[in-house]
Amino acid sequence: MKLSDDLAYMTATELAWRIRSRQLSPVEVVDAFIGRIEERNPSLNAFVYRGYEDAREQAREAEHALTSGEELGPLHGVPTAMKDLFDFKPGWVSTFGGIRALKDLIIDSYCAFAERVETAGAILLGKTNSPVMGFRGTCDNYLFGPSRNPFDTSRNTGGSSGGGAAAVADGLVPFAEGTDGGGSIRIPASWCGIYGYKASFGRVPLISRPNAFSGHTPFLFEGPLTRTVEDAALALTALGGYHPMDPFSLDERVDYLGATRRPINGMRIAYSPNFDVFPVEDAVAERVGEAVKAFEEAGATIEEVNLGIRRHQRELSDLWCRLIMPTNIATFENFKQQGLDLLEDHRDDFPPQYLGWIDRGYRMSALDFYQDQEVRTEIYDAIQGVFKDHDLLVTPTLACLPVENADDGNTTGPSEVNGEPVDPLIGWCLTYFVNFSGHPAASIPAGVTEGNLPVGMQIIGRRHADGDVLAASAAFERLRPWHGSYKLCADRPL
Repeated sequence: MKLSDDLAYMTATELAWRIRSRQLSPVEVVDAFIGRIEERNPSLNAFVYRGYEDAREQAREAEHALTSGEELGPLHGVPTAMKDLFDFKPGWVSTFGGIRALKDLIIDSYCAFAERVETAGAILLGKTNSPVMGFRGTCDNYLFGPSRNPFDTSRNTGGSSGGGAAAVADGLVPFAEGTDGGGSIRIPASWCGIYGYKASFGRVPLISRPNAFSGHTPFLFEGPLTRTVEDAALALTALGGYHPMDPFSLDERVDYLGATRRPINGMRIAYSPNFDVFPVEDAVAERVGEAVKAFEEAGATIEEVNLGIRRHQRELSDLWCRLIMPTNIATFENFKQQGLDLLEDHRDDFPPQYLGWIDRGYRMSALDFYQDQEVRTEIYDAIQGVFKDHDLLVTPTLACLPVENADDGNTTGPSEVNGEPVDPLIGWCLTYFVNFSGHPAASIPAGVTEGNLPVGMQIIGRRHADGDVLAASAAFERLRPWHGSYKLCADRPL
């Protein structure tokens, strides 16, 4: 067996231990994963930028650190990948999700993920595919095309962190960066059968300039995409904690790894099969309805609940689209100040659905924005109401199974679910409510359908109770391990 095959599905935790104990060399590990990317990425389109030269140089430095007795970080020598969206590493191209006019743009600054994982010793191999400006729950764009699902390459990965999720599921890296403004960690985690964790707002810093305060409407997050709960906890150990450039970052440490070993007997879990208002496909509802029973086996109690949400799901998905428009518009205005008018000179680089919302965003008033925050507050209050009597809230992550990829760079989700119209951009995602509210949430694999397509289950915790979400996730993983499903990815024809 090739070393790349031997290492492909090894956890980040085990890789870090084997490198630290000098059973594996960082140089050979990086070369093995680069070889696997070159072999398998053409069928996935997960990686869209390769930083191999930088990675090999860092691997040599990591090797030297091992032999010279230097202090090692918790991810020393472990390969990873970052996202091609609002995510930067000096010298690397940033296309903001496949905008053709930005195919050669280099921004010489660090995002929090790249900065912190490198500080922890991890080695970035490249950047992964994302939709234009991250504005949809699928992953496709006009520059690179769609990312393809390793469980069925005719289907999409979900977005916006779709390339990273595909890379993790296919063993191209043990963990990858996700960012999440409406579900962009949890959506692709669900469709790619992996674990995606979105921490409480403030736990993991988000570095944003020129506006350091842009991450609150809706709440924006950085977080890990992994194949195990323990790997997510390890990544959060490196990513979390106060950062002076983020005015919202919390100045406290959390024992994420310790949380994965906590029992959950006695926990009170609220279960909502549809978050009150979403139509959900039968195949999804059946898998999640069965999966949630595992918590009872772990000693928790489960109660089906109604949150009391009164507004129609289409009204609420439109609300999310409006709320995220100001930060999108600010990005275009900043480019314009630098002499690049993307909306005027490169309008064809953007999908028509996105342009429609941008045009609406420019017409919004301050009063419109304020009134939208009042509706957002209703969702916050509804979720908070559940936590008066429960420790966790469990829902499906998504309302549907992975959709087939389009051939025009503009893959969207379904326009209806169970005969009910939904917004094809995000209306089938039971995730964006938690970006309204800022609670910690994870998508965990709930099983695969008869057609071998993954289904995700969303676990939501009290504000700042990240340990509860990780404890429940780890308990579920012990009772319903999903790791055998990756054989479907590993054995797929290339």
